[in-house]
Amino acid sequence: YVMLLTLSPYTPRHRDRVSPPGVMIRPHLNGFTIAFNVSQPSTWQPYVDSMHRFLEAYDDKVQEEKNIECVSGQYFIQEGNESEEKKACQFKRSLLQNCSGIEDSTFGYSKGQPCILLKMNRIIGYRPGAGVPVSVDCKVLKGNESDLRSVDFYPGNGTFDLMYYPYYGKFTHVNYTSPLVAMHFTDVRRNYLVPIQCRLNGKGIINDLNSDRFLGRIIFTLNIGK
Repeated sequence: YVMLLTLSPYTPRHRDRVSPPGVMIRPHLNGFTIAFNVSQPSTWQPYVDSMHRFLEAYDDKVQEEKNIECVSGQYFIQEGNESEEKKACQFKRSLLQNCSGIEDSTFGYSKGQPCILLKMNRIIGYRPGAGVPVSVDCKVLKGNESDLRSVDFYPGNGTFDLMYYPYYGKFTHVNYTSPLVAMHFTDVRRNYLVPIQCRLNGKGIINDLNSDRFLGRIIFTLNIGK
């Protein structure tokens, strides 16, 4: 009991994963294979529904009500007692542009051009990139590079803005919503299993550790049928 009294409920004393971060994708329904036929809506609608549910917290009105506008390009450092509630920066789903689900409610799935969202794991106090925004790239993991001919990234050029960091923990950063990078796969080989690896790039990022496929990267397969 005395030892528990010495622990902070806001910041863990021992953190074995302060850096670098792991990543995860959305939608994530059937493992890491996203497979559907464009001509059969029942095969891609579950992915679309999952995306809409996930992005509800990112609706522009929700973000405007709960969070504040921050200065882009710099860390949002908040001083004061660690128990004080921290402010969170707005991340509006409209920033995801063609992958926001606003103009195209199917996130490209109805056209065989699926959007996939990438997010970094939350790590208390972590400042990714050492002052330079972490970026994302994607490529074919094995096989012909021409199987993946085009990927668009949102927002901007596919970076995680520094203003969303550091994260102060769930007890004080109550309205925090993790920043996202949307990957719009606009030209993928049809009727074929295409293994794809998407990686974080930046100072301090590790993305080539064979024993951990989620550390700084993620591997998934696209199978888009006609």
